[in-house]
Amino acid sequence: MSKFQDIMQRESGLQRHLGAGQMAMIAIGGAIGTGLFLGSSFAIGFAGPSVILSYAIGGLVALLLMGCLAEMTVAHPTSGSFGAYAEFYIGPWAGFLVRYLYWAAVVLAVGTEVTAVGLYMGYWYPDVPQWLWVVLFSAALIAINSTSVKAFGAVEYSFSMVKVVAIVLFILIGLYVVFASGRPEIGFHNYTAHGGFFPKGAWGMWVAVVISIFSYLSIEMIAVAAGEAQEPQRAIKSAFRSTLIRLLLFYLLSLSLMLAIVPWQDAGTDKSPFVKVMEVVGIPGAAAVLNFVVLVAALSAMNSQLYATSRMLFSLSRAGYAPRPLGRLNARGVPMAALGVSCAGIAVATVLNVWRPQEAFVFMMAIAMYGALFAWFMIFVTHLFFRRSWRASGDAPLGFRMWGYPYLSLLGAVLMLAIMATTLFTDIFRLTLLTGIPLTIVLALVYAIGYRGKDARAEHSS
Repeated sequence: MSKFQDIMQRESGLQRHLGAGQMAMIAIGGAIGTGLFLGSSFAIGFAGPSVILSYAIGGLVALLLMGCLAEMTVAHPTSGSFGAYAEFYIGPWAGFLVRYLYWAAVVLAVGTEVTAVGLYMGYWYPDVPQWLWVVLFSAALIAINSTSVKAFGAVEYSFSMVKVVAIVLFILIGLYVVFASGRPEIGFHNYTAHGGFFPKGAWGMWVAVVISIFSYLSIEMIAVAAGEAQEPQRAIKSAFRSTLIRLLLFYLLSLSLMLAIVPWQDAGTDKSPFVKVMEVVGIPGAAAVLNFVVLVAALSAMNSQLYATSRMLFSLSRAGYAPRPLGRLNARGVPMAALGVSCAGIAVATVLNVWRPQEAFVFMMAIAMYGALFAWFMIFVTHLFFRRSWRASGDAPLGFRMWGYPYLSLLGAVLMLAIMATTLFTDIFRLTLLTGIPLTIVLALVYAIGYRGKDARAEHSS
């Protein structure tokens, strides 16, 4: 739509240096991380072998989300992405809430990742203070994000490649062990040999869907990166097709093989099920290898999340919802002030996590989970408004079309609402809504008091 060009012009100045391959790896790398390598053990503990269905349902939601997001991003490639779409197609208040809640979610998520880096390095260097690793790695990633988007893309591509190679090797080893090792205790009979396929019932399977969504989170960052892609329309379409196929294959294949090799009671412990599999197979140094992969996953998450937070603040500033200096770019096209404020927020989160680790971690993850889930829900809602507005305006045919509109967009929104509601009935996720809803109300009041009148006057004058 022609008027959206005003928002794209408002957010101009960022350099378009990300290639299609980098875009795909950013999306894949964002969704292959500690949520899979470590978080899958919690999901298995909730669901048993039916966790395969849990991740399939989560994968369906991710597929629908990527379809909606790809359609809007191909039409409007800008760094404000789903926040800018919500602002334009639903209303300024929606764009305000989506961007601030998502920014807070990602900042707090990085705060937990950065403390994890210290723990991972402690595996090899137990006598070195963990805060030293936190400072060193944080400084390195801040320097990378400060250099240029090209440097960010190159580093993130390398991080993501390490994770992808690790998953592919795991799948190849798993295929050999299941089909060629000849060990009678290993096989698909493990799916039903220990309490059946649904040992915790349908409710356990559904609760594990929440954890699966947490694992898939960050694939939406591809829409943020589209604002700095070389050929955004082609890059988004290519990345969408490759990302979903690879993600579903990686998640479902690795989990299916894992549960055929290790009984679910053993896999669903506090130790990574990937380590358990390699211990059963007898591969030496399994813990060290996985520690390296999870370290890379945490660094990758920090790298991409630093990027996303700086671009969200940049978008908020250019929209008039944050101080004007946060919307300024340096000579290399990097919003340094926005990056600096995001780093300050991460530093506060890190200090809290070190000072009161248990309480801070639970609280921060609850808000992070809520902000991310809210953003996903709003992407589906925004798509419904987007398509209706696009059709009414008679604009040119869409470069990419989400199938099954409006039914699949509605299905995605309903599933996200159900997932958000489920968090209230589980001990581990109960704080998600209990902290997220009050935060949303506070932000809504901030918008109503500070910005609604200004937006109404701007709309009237235009």
